[in-house]
Amino acid sequence: MSDGHTPSGGSAKLNTGVAHNARVWNYWIGGKDNYEFDQQVGEQVAGMFPIIRDIARADRDFLGRAVRFVAEERGVRQFLDIGTGLPTADNTHEIAQRVAPDSRIVYVDNDPIVLVHARTLLTGTREGVTAYIDADVHDPDAIVERAGQTLDFTEPVAVMMLGILNFVLDYDKAREIVRRVLAAVPSGSLLVLTHPTFDSELGGEGQIPAMKFWNENATPPITARSGADIAAFFEGLELLEPGMVSCSQWRTPDSPAPVPQYGAVAVKP
Repeated sequence: MSDGHTPSGGSAKLNTGVAHNARVWNYWIGGKDNYEFDQQVGEQVAGMFPIIRDIARADRDFLGRAVRFVAEERGVRQFLDIGTGLPTADNTHEIAQRVAPDSRIVYVDNDPIVLVHARTLLTGTREGVTAYIDADVHDPDAIVERAGQTLDFTEPVAVMMLGILNFVLDYDKAREIVRRVLAAVPSGSLLVLTHPTFDSELGGEGQIPAMKFWNENATPPITARSGADIAAFFEGLELLEPGMVSCSQWRTPDSPAPVPQYGAVAVKP
């Protein structure tokens, strides 16, 4: 349903009595940074839509492959990761700085539990920079302004939006967020994106009742979209091979089963 990100308006207050996406996502991928209520809702959603755990793992694996691809094959050394989620193994900065120790990474989230863990765990190489800003995906101008204190927007930037735009319920607003952020970065920059879909060809029909239950019992609210609507986020960009596919099948050496979460990497001309 997402990658554990938290885009709700303003800095959220920590509420352990209401299931929260970052913590439930952490539970689905086997983490320990969650509470009983998160586990209960997570189990209920997984009972309704068992593939959710596969989506969570596939999205995380996509992040690893995409960051390596961007760093190794495209030579990008700057990453703006919007909607960080709770730190786990092989976070964006660890993968990028393994390829190039001088890589600069800015993480963006506004969940208080993510903020605490990020400040403790998201430390990088001495040659590079790893920074964290507390900001809301609904305010792209603030993200760009604050990220510009760490990143050089005259050089290419990989903008990471994994499982985050599904929390922007207004489709036009979601597209505008992408446009505003991509307008701030130069030619050669990339958009790395995943998004859940209800498309039947990827088995996405089960997202609809599961997300309805989620929106009634947890926070923040979420939506899936059609492949056509998700593809429109890449308008004006050049999709790189293999294009927009199930994130489980993006640049994999084998042929894993698809999950109803699209993934793609595109370059700004």
